[in-house]
Parts: sequence; structure tokens; C-alpha cells
Amino acid sequence: MGLRDFAGVRDAEPLDPFALAHFAKLMVIDFEHINGLSKETREHLLGTGSEAWSGGTCSRPLPNGWRVVILNPKHGAQRNNATLMEEVCHVFLGHKANRLHIVAQNKQGKTVARDYNEADEEAAYAVGAAALVPFAALRRFVRAGKTSFEMARHFNVSRELVEYRLKVSRLWPDYKKRHPKEIEQRLAQSSRSNSNGNGDNAENSTRTSSI
Repeated sequence: MGLRDFAGVRDAEPLDPFALAHFAKLMVIDFEHINGLSKETREHLLGTGSEAWSGGTCSRPLPNGWRVVILNPKHGAQRNNATLMEEVCHVFLGHKANRLHIVAQNKQGKTVARDYNEADEEAAYAVGAAALVPFAALRRFVRAGKTSFEMARHFNVSRELVEYRLKVSRLWPDYKKRHPKEIEQRLAQSSRSNSNGNGDNAENSTRTSSI
């Protein structure tokens, strides 16, 4: 609620993480403007490895104190909003940036380790999601019979993020009662996907990292 108040949005208004990024001194750089990446690295990040990362903030600040943020261009605007909001929350919550560093090297190549604070990651994601999809508006939309797709479109986030908020806010049982056919169809679809080995939720399995 504090973040939404700071951003000047009220009630059910959608929040724009890119506007908040300015106050967090985060500079969002287009992936295409990154120099120095090899052709193989670029193809991997945007191809077979595109679902393994959502975005990241450089741990080393620029001379003016700002930090560079890179978002995955393959994830679309809705997922990028959630990724950037998580990075913004790290700043507002005073979290120390995770770092990637070389800890060993052998004949086969370099071994990379990452400092990782799971509590900070979970807090930033949860606070960011709550700021993007506030409880009062979410409850009102559920009672009005809105679908998760409609709510996602309103808040400009993914349907998965809306449903995450429904579940952690304990509104999911009420939502399911109001949309039994949708839930039944999706359970059947999920069952088919799992049988084909494609049941993982890409957005929930990838989070932001700092580099």
C-alpha cells in the first residue's frame, strides 16, 4: 500500500513499475543495446535459455549511483512488469544485491557461484505482486465475477501473477466456486500437459537475479 501511495495510484488503478524505477534509481536498458555479448551467448539467452532468466540488476552502480536493469525481451510486457517491480522492491526494502562471481577455475572452464538470499527474493516478489495487484481491488473483482484473465489485463500483469495473489490472499476458494467450468477445463488441460512433460509454470520457476 505504501508503494502504491508513493506512486500516486489509488484503489484499482494499475501501477506502472517503470515510473517507480526512476525513484529507485534503476535504469532499464534494452537488451539490444548490450555490447560485448558473443553471438552464441545472445542466441542462448534469447533462444533455448530464454526461460531460465527473467531479468537482473547490475550489482555495481554507475558513477551517478544508478544501477542498470536488463529485462528479458522474450517474456512480454506483463511478465516484465512483475520482474521490474521485484527489482524496485529490492531497492525500497533495502536489500543487498545478489552477486555472481567466479569461485573456482579448472581445465574444463569456470565455476560460477551466486550469493542468494531466499528470504529477500521471496519478500521482494510478494511485496511487488501485492503492489501490482492490491487486495481490496482483487477481492472486489472476484465478487464481481471477473476472471483471472480479465483481472490480469486490467492490472497489466500475467494471469499467473493474479492467481498467485488470489491464493496467498485466500481468495482462491471463492474464485473457484464462481468459475467451476474454467477450473475444470484448466485441470483437464494441466493433466494433459503433465502427461506430455510440459506442466511447469515458466513464470513461477524463474525469478530475477542480480549480475
